Amino acid sequence: MNISFECPDKINGLLTLTVEKEDYEKDVEKKLKDYRKKANVPGFRPGMVPMGMIKRMFGQGAKEETVNRLIGEKLSAYLTENKVQVLGTPMAYDEDFEKNDMKTDGPFVYRFDVAVAPEISAGLSADDTIDFYDITVDDALIDEQVEMLRSRGGHEAKVEAIDMAANDMLKGDVRELGADGNVKEGGISHEGSILMPSMIKAEEQKNLFADAKVGSDITFNPRKAYPESDAELASLLGISKDDVAGVESDFTFHVAEIMHFVKADVNQELFDKVFGKDEVKSEEEFRARIKDGIKGQVASDENYKFMLDVRAYLEGKVGELQFPDALLKRMMLRNNKDKGEKFVDENYGASIKELKWQLIKEKLAGDCNIKLTDADLKDVAMGVTRMRFAQYGMTSIEDSYVEKFAEDMLKQEKQREMIVESAINMKLAAALKEVVKLNKIAISLDDFNKMMNENKEK
Repeated sequence: MNISFECPDKINGLLTLTVEKEDYEKDVEKKLKDYRKKANVPGFRPGMVPMGMIKRMFGQGAKEETVNRLIGEKLSAYLTENKVQVLGTPMAYDEDFEKNDMKTDGPFVYRFDVAVAPEISAGLSADDTIDFYDITVDDALIDEQVEMLRSRGGHEAKVEAIDMAANDMLKGDVRELGADGNVKEGGISHEGSILMPSMIKAEEQKNLFADAKVGSDITFNPRKAYPESDAELASLLGISKDDVAGVESDFTFHVAEIMHFVKADVNQELFDKVFGKDEVKSEEEFRARIKDGIKGQVASDENYKFMLDVRAYLEGKVGELQFPDALLKRMMLRNNKDKGEKFVDENYGASIKELKWQLIKEKLAGDCNIKLTDADLKDVAMGVTRMRFAQYGMTSIEDSYVEKFAEDMLKQEKQREMIVESAINMKLAAALKEVVKLNKIAISLDDFNKMMNENKEK
């Protein structure tokens, strides 16, 4: 097979393949012999159909299938062997496929427009300085995490008097009152109502419960307490939302129980619940483990910001790149036929910006000899899994369970793509931090998040 490649401007390539009879003949013969073995033709036993009949019935189709396969294989092999970095998929000249007459022996000529990636020469070295934001895990941040874990390990306890600041919950019976202040005969009555006074927005109604005790009766107005929430009002009174429209009366709430949420004590029981039996033996160890966990969680945020800064720095260093715009727009239109040229015009600029960064990142990965293995992907997937569990206070999950969850994640195409991208970014960030000079900037988590939010808004 003869293959020629022209690329005078280094970005718009024309690849031409010429398929001769000797390129496909043996493969077609083999395919037809296989057809003959399986062909079910009336009047002939399997495998005994005359070869001439097989050629007349399947010859042209076998030739088209074989030639198309050869085109794909040779096209890919040529570009790989000659190290042509291609953007997208080469675009075939449709007329070539239409004019080549498969009833003849050929030769068959096929042309492809090839979008070639521009060369990138700029890289990173110890002469380059990049900011690195080092998130400080201080005592306040650890305290916040400890309180969250105490809350997750806490329990409800019955108390005799309400603590408004602690979001105590009241359980009791509500009864509608008449104009005379007595329980209204035939009025609304509901046993087992639940009410959290701290959630009442109307201050005058909330304050009525400030001195609530078990056994006390409190007169209040549910409509004034929940002026904008028919759902809460209906739940409190035990009626449907359709029936709350006319409820304006005062009610009495008889307090049967007061439930107070008690946070877990910082002791061995909490240590075991969070990190596993006897994994942590003291509050000092507990806080140290929490600090390590937080640092591990924020490390991905630090690296993400670092890679954003690497991107901005290198995009400036690389400067403008020349792309085969006309060809890339044709490709983009082909892949978005239902959206039309307007979509291409509106999105091409952003697409090129991302493409430029992908090319820069590929060069960086090559310079740093970044390679991904299945073990790398599994480690990242397990890390993501542990982080997701940690967000819910589940920090002592068995490795076998985490591993199974990670393996299932890698079987999902979109999840796998996310894991691959994360793995590349993690390896690349780690490698680049050893290459460039880091301008380390200590920053609190709050200030870091504020900075990232401000950057999103720009």
